[in-house]
Amino acid sequence: MAAADGAYVALLLVHLHFPDAGSLKAKRKDLASVKAQLHGRMGVTVAEVAHQDLWQRATLAAALTGGSINHVESATDRVEQFLLERFPESVRVERTVRSFDEVWH
Repeated sequence: MAAADGAYVALLLVHLHFPDAGSLKAKRKDLASVKAQLHGRMGVTVAEVAHQDLWQRATLAAALTGGSINHVESATDRVEQFLLERFPESVRVERTVRSFDEVWH
């Protein structure tokens, strides 16, 4: 399968800590809000991928796509900034940006 010219993807792992969450219900409420904002406001595809049964931790996988590396990098920077503003002491983001050619080969 040939990859598209000028197609890029950013993949993020978002590690969150909810120090004030006293229950799974409280964590899930906060997490649902974060996921909705990432998806609705920033166009990020996002899923919880680890720590679903822990009260104070969550790991999200997120993806963004675009036609230029600059666009994808800028969008990823905005996502990271949003998360750092919302969780200044309790978020860690791992990120990688690749062209589709790099992913397919």
